[in-house]
Amino acid sequence: MAGQLNPNLLLVVPLAPLAGSVIAGLFGTKFFGNIIGRTASHTVTILGVLIAFVLSCMTLNEVLDGAIFNGVIYNWMTVAGLKFEIGFLIDSLTAMMMCVVTFVSLMVHIYTIGYMQDDEGYNRFFAYISLFTFAMLMLVMSNNFLQLFFGWEAVGLVSYLLIGFWFKKPTAIAANMKAFLVNRVGDFGFILGIGLLVAYAGSLNYGEVFSQKQELAKLIFPGTNWLLITVACICLFIGAMGKSAQFPLHVWLPDSMEGPTPISALIHAATMVTAGIFMVARMSPLFELSDTALSFVLIIGSITALFMGFLGIIQNDIKRVVAYSTLSQLGYMTVALGASAYSVAVFHLMTHAFFKALLFLAAGSVIIGMHHDQDIRNMGGLRKYMPITWITSLLGSLALIGTPFFSGFYSKDSIIEAVHNSEIYGSGFASFAVLAGVFVTAFYSFRMYFLVFHGKERFGHAHHHDDEHHHGLAAGQKPHESSLVVTLPLVLLAIPSVIIGYFTIEPMLFGNFFKDAIFVAESHEAMAEIAKEFHGSLAMAIHALTTAPFFLALAGVVSAYYFYMVDPRIPAYIKGKFGPIYELLENKYYLDKFNEVVIAGGARVLGNGLWNIGDKTLIDGFIVNGSAKLVGVFSKFSRKIQSGYLYHYAFVMIVGVLGFLIYFMPFPFAK
Repeated sequence: MAGQLNPNLLLVVPLAPLAGSVIAGLFGTKFFGNIIGRTASHTVTILGVLIAFVLSCMTLNEVLDGAIFNGVIYNWMTVAGLKFEIGFLIDSLTAMMMCVVTFVSLMVHIYTIGYMQDDEGYNRFFAYISLFTFAMLMLVMSNNFLQLFFGWEAVGLVSYLLIGFWFKKPTAIAANMKAFLVNRVGDFGFILGIGLLVAYAGSLNYGEVFSQKQELAKLIFPGTNWLLITVACICLFIGAMGKSAQFPLHVWLPDSMEGPTPISALIHAATMVTAGIFMVARMSPLFELSDTALSFVLIIGSITALFMGFLGIIQNDIKRVVAYSTLSQLGYMTVALGASAYSVAVFHLMTHAFFKALLFLAAGSVIIGMHHDQDIRNMGGLRKYMPITWITSLLGSLALIGTPFFSGFYSKDSIIEAVHNSEIYGSGFASFAVLAGVFVTAFYSFRMYFLVFHGKERFGHAHHHDDEHHHGLAAGQKPHESSLVVTLPLVLLAIPSVIIGYFTIEPMLFGNFFKDAIFVAESHEAMAEIAKEFHGSLAMAIHALTTAPFFLALAGVVSAYYFYMVDPRIPAYIKGKFGPIYELLENKYYLDKFNEVVIAGGARVLGNGLWNIGDKTLIDGFIVNGSAKLVGVFSKFSRKIQSGYLYHYAFVMIVGVLGFLIYFMPFPFAK
């Protein structure tokens, strides 16, 4: 039955995590004097997210039965006919996102009990991750640009708090500042895009803007010969480039690994970085009107998918390898958006959320086992000490590289097919990028996997760091499996990482799951083409065993095995031979240097110029000091008048009275 969703229950979904966050954040921290302890703090926040998760699942269930909700919850204000409101749009796209966000968030909450147990900021951490969940839910549930922007900025703010969670660590502070600034650049584009749409459509509501798309498509951007819709879509996508870390605004994401590991799983795998992907899919009716915008999306995505993968190959920090892998996978999603295969992008968003959150949490489990040593060169042979972490990592890695039957396979192969069938400018390069990316992904994933879990044990050697904490295992110490609160989320995330693709590909890509949520123009045929070739999940997986992506992935795994397990001299030899290329990768394509010298340097020059000319010369010199000088000159003269002699003052008064009389008396000669 196609019922109407209950708005009060929908309200509970974002408000439950918010309530948990407020309780833990105010009463569990020094703010109100630590009234409630750790157990209470993690209980209220986990309960809040659990309620949100259960309600999200119920909502998804009702949406599958045909229920839908699109309405205003609260009218904030109306200015000159423009309505500012809080409203929810709950359709299949939103309901699916709500379930993914709340499920991953719930896993991260449970995991955090184990990961952060020795940290004094325990309660503050729970308050932040619950607040993040609230912000993300507000973002995906919104039915208007105002609330979308609120959620967008709120997840940005909370990610800033989380990345700099250890605020005494200089690297963490630098990283959160960088994330904040890079996101401001993207958000500037985002708000310009929203502004353009509001200015020409006269509404903040998605539905009202979409209903005018034919009129919008005819407008030209003033002063140019560009289509208005192209400019607006590219501006919106620049917002997505900041949030979803697309080249060249991706520089913040690897550095953000300075925050505690559970955040990496929540923010940098499953939720915040996918907000941009979700937003473009939500805006599909607008993006479909502009091939130029789609082409821009496609090219940016393919650059990210390929070149960020290369950087993963040379990383030695376990979290950074996974971070670059996230960048590369976000590139894949963006490529799918550019090819008009929005549903495939969202499908990959969902499968990736599970296996990437799993990989991050498994990396965290390894870090606990290694006593906070994150260097994969100091690991090896952990398989026998940490069996659950090992098997779940293996499953996550297999899903990531697109092994047939695993969830990542269905979404990744669909992206490759969709791009292959796309006619948009740039799809040739994109096809190459996503195919080459398969080999690269398999190589760096299994390089990490083999170095961590197989081979000889390289830990327990006394190595000292300069900082006050001694990280790593002492000589003779052995790692051990993490506690249940850590391993349970790993197992629960491993299950969907393996099976969810098999069961959901048909309804999500070729069924009616997204029929009202995502719109694709007739002229873009990529989805129709894949649909012709699809004969069920089983057939797709069996057929894949004979295709290029499968052999590329296999080649990646085999070469990683040979390079790192059989003959480790090869990587060393390559590193020696291709020094300049290694240098280029080691310095992340010198983009940080470029930003520092050109962009920050340019800002500095501009700032100094404004300060010297504007501040010192104009404001201080001319206006402030100038007016002071003027007062000085004036007072020099008026000082002469103030002599202090009574008869001087009497004389002035008489002259004054005389002046008045002459001025106001009717003059006898005037007639």
